[in-house]
Amino acid sequence: MQKGNIGITTENIFPIIKKFLYSDHEIFLRELVSNAVDATQKLKTLAATGDFKGELGDLTVRVKVDKENGTITISDRGLGMTAEEIDKYINQIAFSGANDFLEKYKDDANAIIGHFGLGFYSAFMVAKTVDIVTLSYKEGAKAVKWSCDGSPEFTLEETERSDRGTDIILHVDEDCKEFLEESRLQGLLTKYCHFLAVPVAFGKKKEWKDGKQVETDEDNLINDTCPIWTKKPSDLKEEDYKKFYRDLYPMADEPLFWIHLNVDYPFNLTGVLYFPKIKSNIDLQRNKIQLYCNQVYVTDSVEGIVPDFLTLLHGVIDSPDIPLNVSRSYLQSDSNVKKISTYITKKVSDRLQSIFKNDRKEFEEKWDDLKIFINYGMLTQEDFYEKASKFALFKDTDNKYYTFEEYQTLIKDNQTDKNGSLIYLYANNLDEQYTYIDAAKNKGYNVLLMDGQLDVPMINMLEQKFEKSHFTRVDSDIVDRLIVKEGQKGEELPHDKQEVLSSLFKGQMPKVKKTEFHVEAHALGENNAPIVITQAEYMRRMKDMASIQPGMSFYGEMPDMFNLVLNSDHRLIKQVLSDAETACAEKLVPVESEIAMLTLRRNELQKAQEGKKDEEIPTAEKDELSEVEKKIEAQKTEKENILNGYAVGNKVVHQLIDLALLQNNMLKGEALTNFVKRSVEMI
Repeated sequence: MQKGNIGITTENIFPIIKKFLYSDHEIFLRELVSNAVDATQKLKTLAATGDFKGELGDLTVRVKVDKENGTITISDRGLGMTAEEIDKYINQIAFSGANDFLEKYKDDANAIIGHFGLGFYSAFMVAKTVDIVTLSYKEGAKAVKWSCDGSPEFTLEETERSDRGTDIILHVDEDCKEFLEESRLQGLLTKYCHFLAVPVAFGKKKEWKDGKQVETDEDNLINDTCPIWTKKPSDLKEEDYKKFYRDLYPMADEPLFWIHLNVDYPFNLTGVLYFPKIKSNIDLQRNKIQLYCNQVYVTDSVEGIVPDFLTLLHGVIDSPDIPLNVSRSYLQSDSNVKKISTYITKKVSDRLQSIFKNDRKEFEEKWDDLKIFINYGMLTQEDFYEKASKFALFKDTDNKYYTFEEYQTLIKDNQTDKNGSLIYLYANNLDEQYTYIDAAKNKGYNVLLMDGQLDVPMINMLEQKFEKSHFTRVDSDIVDRLIVKEGQKGEELPHDKQEVLSSLFKGQMPKVKKTEFHVEAHALGENNAPIVITQAEYMRRMKDMASIQPGMSFYGEMPDMFNLVLNSDHRLIKQVLSDAETACAEKLVPVESEIAMLTLRRNELQKAQEGKKDEEIPTAEKDELSEVEKKIEAQKTEKENILNGYAVGNKVVHQLIDLALLQNNMLKGEALTNFVKRSVEMI
């Protein structure tokens, strides 16, 4: 028996292994099983070149757990090792000291990955003692056993073993007993070893017999050695891709379509990326791309290798050229990563362009699912916008689809305002904004449906990208002011009558928290609604942005500001005005007469002061002007009080206000109940 010291101290090597190389305990199984697969594949290569002339036989890698004895065993029939090779790959892994070892390889993880020794040392994440029992394939080799309890000392001795290959036996530590549970190991093997290139068996399959599960003679194989990304696209059918997707994501809807990646220069990359059905909630759809290195699972966090917007895709990427850290746990910066990222972006945009060009009908049918993915890409990556702007679509309220260029051509004649700006009208809720949409369509306008999660930032971006273009929500103003044309005018009420209408309705508006109403009267046409509620585009859009963009919370705290627009052409508004003037005439006449006289005096005083400097105006005149203005305001307040007092008992005023609120989903609780009661009474 040979005893020795691997040349490092207990105080430094194992803390470094556990904390620096392997921060995640469960990785040990991936490393040990993939090492066994490496040893098996190398033997197959030697056999193919004639350097190994023996029978390969069964090459299955086997994982066994013995809960009673507290061991996990990983066995292979690969190359095996001689005593000299154990010394080289196991004992001398840190021949120059742990710190020198880390310094030597810190900038070249690829020089380490796949070396038996490094992967082997992950065993000490969970084991208090590790045994290696191995027999080299080389003629005349003797079987040897290596043992180490995690200290710098080890033993190496000859042993009995009839078959080539290696057994790694882990004597599991007390604080890692969870890994002795079959279900735990089965889950890890499925996660990390599901697509290894050599069959991996975890015990035997079980079946129900006499009311209990019993083992059969059939191996419980946990992996698919030839996943579809390793095959040629020409050898695969549509169902093959769909089946693979179902295997990866059992609960997901069927994918929209997919891209098969296969490139060998200037880097090696294979894989299949799927376009899932995405409608909302971006965050829940992330981390669905699995990264592999030679069919060994690495991670599902691929932000470093694909652009942010492509993390919404699902599927698999496999590349030996993606630089990983020493433990194969995460990505490191490298020029290849940028090249791969650029390549994947191009493949995605080319695939989308191809579908749009060759089968536009299919593309349009899938647009609602694709939209959030494509919009996210255009918002976050300039070069993707340049490509996607050729096939990205607008959808209107009639379910018709247009490219950006097609839509511009469609609306340029009828939706260009007096300043030469193209006005894109849009709605984000077909039901709630139906009246506004209908009014716009009756004017010959087209209205887009922009109800997606990212449509608000998209609108902001497109206004910057499109020349002389503005987006306006269809309920942001009365229809005649959505697109202001040259010479546009209408027959408006005299100013004093507009003030009467405003006073009648303003005082009856409900008190809603963080909501303000401004009342105005305009001639909208006798066939249009008697009253409409609008909300200015700018403030509403800023509040929408505040809900999704950090740094804009200021707008979110501001009150909602709405315009209540009275249609002075409508018979009901005319009737309300006429009835109010008749009912309040006796009280209003002296007030209006006083206002008229005060206004006349104010005008005289202001005219007398025209052209004079402040110091040239007598104090008495300044005081009189101030006093007159106060009296005018007092009389206007009195007029408003008279009209408000009348409006309190006017059911038509309240009914019209409630109808407008109801149309905008703003009538609730007691106010809604009162509206229903009043409606019954009026009927």
